[in-house]
Amino acid sequence: MLLKNLSVLYGQDLKYISADMPVLGDKFGKPGQKAAKAIDCEGLLLVPGFINMHTHIGDSIAKDATLAGTVDSKIHPVLGAKQRILRQTKPDHLVSFMKNSCFSMIRKGITTFVDFREGGPYGVRLLREALQDIPIRGIILGRVESYSDPFAIKKNLPLSDDAKKTLSEVVKISDGIGISGANENSDSALKHYSKTKKLRAIHSSETKQSITASKKMTKQSETSRALSLKPHFLVHMTHANDSDLANAAKKTRGIVICPRANSSLAEGIPNFEKMAKVGCTIGIGTDNVMINSPDMFREMDYLWKSHMGLHQTRIDPKTILKMATVNGGILLGRKIGSIQPGFLADGIFFDKHSLDLEPMHNPYASIVHRADSSAISAVMIGGKIIHGRL
Repeated sequence: MLLKNLSVLYGQDLKYISADMPVLGDKFGKPGQKAAKAIDCEGLLLVPGFINMHTHIGDSIAKDATLAGTVDSKIHPVLGAKQRILRQTKPDHLVSFMKNSCFSMIRKGITTFVDFREGGPYGVRLLREALQDIPIRGIILGRVESYSDPFAIKKNLPLSDDAKKTLSEVVKISDGIGISGANENSDSALKHYSKTKKLRAIHSSETKQSITASKKMTKQSETSRALSLKPHFLVHMTHANDSDLANAAKKTRGIVICPRANSSLAEGIPNFEKMAKVGCTIGIGTDNVMINSPDMFREMDYLWKSHMGLHQTRIDPKTILKMATVNGGILLGRKIGSIQPGFLADGIFFDKHSLDLEPMHNPYASIVHRADSSAISAVMIGGKIIHGRL
């Protein structure tokens, strides 16, 4: 189809242009290139679909189930309230509420999400079931429910044979692995995980307590141990020091930050400007549905204003919008997150005349801190309109 008379945030720099944009199958063509079935898009702005780079939608059934207590008391992979709730919930209920979160994301312009899926092979299959009839692009990073205690970490005990077998199954049916953190894994276990051939990611330096625990157990920084996984990207890095950030820039594709989740857990706000200055590519995730809505509009607005308020420095809103779109594709190593030839045709059509956006003097600021789902006319994934209409 040919999208005529369209405003577009084009390419990896999100340049504002007016163009006739062809969609050829599931990919974008070159602006002005001919295509069948022309659609008049006068008054619409096409923006790359949002990429939610870090979620845990398995806990969609536990929204605000626990607000008080420490981070570990809420979301620790072994002892947290979240894990107790997941263990006690019927599978069909989990699937139902995961579906709800997927539909919610689509309506808010999220075309791809990356989920750290708990529960081993069984957990991956449940999410696959939830996604079966939903057109959103879900990238599932599975996990082996095998965790090293402090003794095993100090003794550097390897993964058990059963855990290795389960890992092979997880990798086979998922898009990669999402590890809870270095403090729950021995160096031997992390090295074994690093040999897997698909996408690898790990939480790191989310809390001051986790950093202290790593130093106490191993005399190493939590991030330096996390990097032994050879991850494609790290998640959080809220309290990482300058040395850890420099190493992350050298050894990974970048960092995914989750500002609202960190704030909800009273753990601070990540300094993405410092991360970027040492060469890290930054993506954004909304993290646990239990504590946070999967809403990239809220995430961008909160991050932009809170960072400027805390650090008393101006940030171009285009920087934030890139983190929610273009940078996600770079971190994943996929041709998504950008409107350009050969990239998957994922996008959000905004009504430029919607009440909260008109007049649109700065499209980047308008989307980062004024837009919400009410301004969306349609959402496109892989060249198909899957929400709204043109």
